[in-house]
Amino acid sequence: MSPVANAFDIKSASLDLLALILRTGDVAELSSALEARFGVAANAPSEAFVLDVENIADPGALDLGALLPLLGRHGIRAVALRHPDTSLADLASRYGMAYVHSAAQARSAQPAPEPAKPEAVVPSAPPPVSAMIVDRPVRAGQQIYARGGDLIVLAMVSAGAEVIADGNIHVYAPLRGRALAGARGNADARIFARSMEAELVSIAGVYRTIEQALPDSIMGKPTQIFLENERLVMTALGE
Repeated sequence: MSPVANAFDIKSASLDLLALILRTGDVAELSSALEARFGVAANAPSEAFVLDVENIADPGALDLGALLPLLGRHGIRAVALRHPDTSLADLASRYGMAYVHSAAQARSAQPAPEPAKPEAVVPSAPPPVSAMIVDRPVRAGQQIYARGGDLIVLAMVSAGAEVIADGNIHVYAPLRGRALAGARGNADARIFARSMEAELVSIAGVYRTIEQALPDSIMGKPTQIFLENERLVMTALGE
C-alpha cells in the first residue's frame, strides 16, 4: 500500500452556522449598525457565518470587496452566501465563499395562501424539553451541540472550546470558551455560568465578544445572560 494512502479520511459532518441576514446593501449604513451593536472593534475573534442576502433587491451589486473586510473587523467571517438565485454562486466563488441555495421560494413564486379553515382546539400537554448533560471538561478545539434542547455542562469549558444549544446553556463550572444559546432563533434562551470568564456569548444570533476585562460584578462570578430589546444583558445571579 502506498505510504500516503492513509493520509486523510472523508467523513460526513454536521456544521450549524449562524446566519447574518442583511436588510441593506449600503456598506456605510451597515458599518454604523455594526458599531452601534458591537462597538468599535478591531481584530475581534473570528466566527464563521452564512451571509443571507435574500432581502437585498439587487444582491449581485453588493460591494463584497468592502463588505467582507468590514464584517471581519467585527469578528464575522462570511464563509457562504445564501440566496435562491443560483447565479449568485459565481459571485460567492469570486470572493472565496461557498454558495447555499435557500430552500424558500422567491416571493414572486410563492402561491397565495388559502383561507384558513376553522379547526377545533384540542388542549395538549407541551412537549418535554430535552437536555444534554456533559460531565467532562470541554477542552480547547472541542464543540458540543445540544440539538433541540438545553445543554448542561458539569465541568469547565476551556478557552478555545465551544458549547452550543437550541435551548438554554448551563455551565456549573468556569465558562472560558464560547457559548451560543438559542442557536436556531430562540430569543428566550439564556446562558447560566457558575464562573463567567467567556470569550464569546451569543443568544439567537446576537453575540458579543469579550475583548476587555469584564466588570467586577460578574467576572468569575455566577452570571446569567439573556436578550432584552435585542441586546445581550449580563447580570450576576441573585440580583
